[in-house]
Amino acid sequence: MSYVPSTTPPLLAAALALSLLACTETKTKNIPQPTPTPPAAPVVNESAREYNQYTELVWSDEFETGALDQTKWTQELGAGGWGNNELQTYTNTNDNTYMSGGNLVIQAKQTGPNSYTSARLITKGKKSFQYGRIDVRAKLPKGKGIWPAIWMLGADIDQNNWPKCGEIDIMELRGSQPREFLSTMHFGNSSADHRFKGITKPVPFDVSTDFHTYSVVRSKDLLRFYLDGEMQPYYQFTGSDASPFPFNNPFFVILNVAVGGHFDGNPDASTTFPQQMQVDYVRYYQYK
Repeated sequence: MSYVPSTTPPLLAAALALSLLACTETKTKNIPQPTPTPPAAPVVNESAREYNQYTELVWSDEFETGALDQTKWTQELGAGGWGNNELQTYTNTNDNTYMSGGNLVIQAKQTGPNSYTSARLITKGKKSFQYGRIDVRAKLPKGKGIWPAIWMLGADIDQNNWPKCGEIDIMELRGSQPREFLSTMHFGNSSADHRFKGITKPVPFDVSTDFHTYSVVRSKDLLRFYLDGEMQPYYQFTGSDASPFPFNNPFFVILNVAVGGHFDGNPDASTTFPQQMQVDYVRYYQYK
């Protein structure tokens, strides 16, 4: 409000008032309206489809070259038990990782009393996988204390340590029981909160005698596990099975053969060496 002295003549007062009104008038600003944020696009392949509808090969390793493809795999190194009292030392030597007949061979060898070497290959930092189907065709080793595994860890493990990052065991075998294998999901907020849920899958054959295809199909809030391309999954894990549920995130693949540890105990007099996991291929499919 503007103050006008009462002694000002009426005509002058009116003129001053009009002048002040003209000076203080403000016009409505032309403020642009915010652009509405479009809804997030669905992530590729987040909807579940039947096993045989995943036909688009996105990534694979057929292991047909003379050496391990270092653009796809890293060979993890070291010993120390790997959290399970395992006995092996992982190396990057040709004694433990090599190609033969179009297959990757991961070989566990005994190098002395209670001394073993093997290999552990990971795609971390080179390829991660979210929704779609992963097939691994492999022939497994066996024997007391032999522990082959085809599995995955959350690609954010450096930010969210295990088990918060999530672990997907597509297949792991107690070498003393070659007519069954396990598929297990690990999760939880911390190591003190570690939880897991899965299945032991019996089969009417010895898995060490031939190649078989171990598969997981990942969709939003759903994982399904398959053997040898059968149309029906032998196990399903849903969003209600874990809280928190990290399994919608990208994961990387791991192939390894451990020796000894909590899972199947240590080798005994019945265990023979070397033991080999032969991998024909690793393939990642999506649907259109």
